[in-house]
Amino acid sequence: MLANLRQLFKAPTADPDQSISPALATAAIMFEVSWADHDIGNSELEAIGTHLNRLFPEEGLALQPLIDDAQTRLEDSVGVHPYTRFLNETLSEPEKFRVLVALWNIALADTYLDKFEEHSIRQIADLLHLSHNRFIEAKLLAKAQEG
Repeated sequence: MLANLRQLFKAPTADPDQSISPALATAAIMFEVSWADHDIGNSELEAIGTHLNRLFPEEGLALQPLIDDAQTRLEDSVGVHPYTRFLNETLSEPEKFRVLVALWNIALADTYLDKFEEHSIRQIADLLHLSHNRFIEAKLLAKAQEG
């Protein structure tokens, strides 16, 4: 039993066969936000695909394998920390802000903003070292894009 508890708190080890990319890290946190209300609807899935393509057009994403990988990671979730840490190391502040706006767009995709989705975005914004002002700015921008 103690071994199981240790395994729960053990940091995930990097598997060389499953290298992480900014797109995968972003997809993983997108699924965390979508799943915050324990329901991932079709509108949210479509929004995830749309925003991944907008954020990472240069990668020519094979979208379905990326989404499948991110969903698997959600099922085996260790939280958002490994992904936000990676994004902090690889993205600039404006790029992280664009990710934050995309998270808001995904949360708003089903026309209902759940308090748990908002809390998840707040947590991710903090972990991405984005200020509260940027958090609010991203929310307002996403709402303006929605209408």
